[in-house]
Amino acid sequence: MRANPLPLGFVFRSRAKEEKAPTADKALVTDSKQSRDPQAPKGRPTPKRSEARSQRRSVANTPMTRKEAAKRQRETRRVQMEKQRQALASGDERYLPARDKGPVRKFARDFIDSRFNVAEFFLPMAVVILVLSMVRVAQLQNIALLLWLVVIVLIVLDSIFAGFRLRKQLAERFPGHNRRGAVFYGLLRALQMRRLRLPKPQVKRGERP
Repeated sequence: MRANPLPLGFVFRSRAKEEKAPTADKALVTDSKQSRDPQAPKGRPTPKRSEARSQRRSVANTPMTRKEAAKRQRETRRVQMEKQRQALASGDERYLPARDKGPVRKFARDFIDSRFNVAEFFLPMAVVILVLSMVRVAQLQNIALLLWLVVIVLIVLDSIFAGFRLRKQLAERFPGHNRRGAVFYGLLRALQMRRLRLPKPQVKRGERP
């Protein structure tokens, strides 16, 4: 007997279902991966602390633009200047400028601040002498000229005496330290009025440094 042929619609429909089935399965797998439950495991191990630290360090070391680098540099400089300003007022050795750091420079400052220096009174005396010299009286002008000479001689003599004593005490107290420029540093400080000196004086007059 002759077999009945299958309908064409059945053949094409069955093939279409077979082709769509794998595609549907793949779609389901993909959707399940994308819509993972937040409470479900991550699927990968948690990074160690050292790895996390290295990742943060790599992010911090990421190259910055020129504008960002300049901004950070200005901010760092501003912080340093603020610390330096506070150190000049308090005498904190950690943030003082390089020219003021060290035990040798500190002793030189204390030595000058503990004594009366003729040079620190030069500015007020110079104002008085200038006023006298402007008065159109010959006698007062001669006195002003004489005062100029006296003040200059006193400043020179006092500076020589102070420098000699400072050099001697530095050699006794700091034999193994670099004392170069410390005497000149102290004498320059002596030329300034006490209230205007930086770093601020840390000893009183007459107090041994």
